[in-house]
Amino acid sequence: MTTKVITEVFCSLQIDGLHNWPECPFEEMKILRDLHRHMFHIKAYKQVTHSDRDVEFIMLKHRISKWLRENYWSNELNSHVLGRMSCEALAELLHKEFDLSACQVDEDGENGSFTRWEDV
Repeated sequence: MTTKVITEVFCSLQIDGLHNWPECPFEEMKILRDLHRHMFHIKAYKQVTHSDRDVEFIMLKHRISKWLRENYWSNELNSHVLGRMSCEALAELLHKEFDLSACQVDEDGENGSFTRWEDV
């Protein structure tokens, strides 16, 4: 029997951010329509081709942190401003920018999403 091995490295980071869901259809959750703050916990996975660290995960973390700060930081609000971006949308954005194989994003370490991309 042949076993296919897929190895991924990951990095974890947290950013404070503001976002909202203006179109939230749930009255019970109408607070989500207004701008509100979370600590976004991000776990970014990247596939590697060998076991000698062809992607350095600390450097990946630094690149992601820097890119988010350069593109979403507001000095006025002293936070990342993500607009109407959901956890799923943030994961997709990071996937496209950093060619991630998977990404987990949660709010305040409690609820969130996990997305994996596979070539078919």
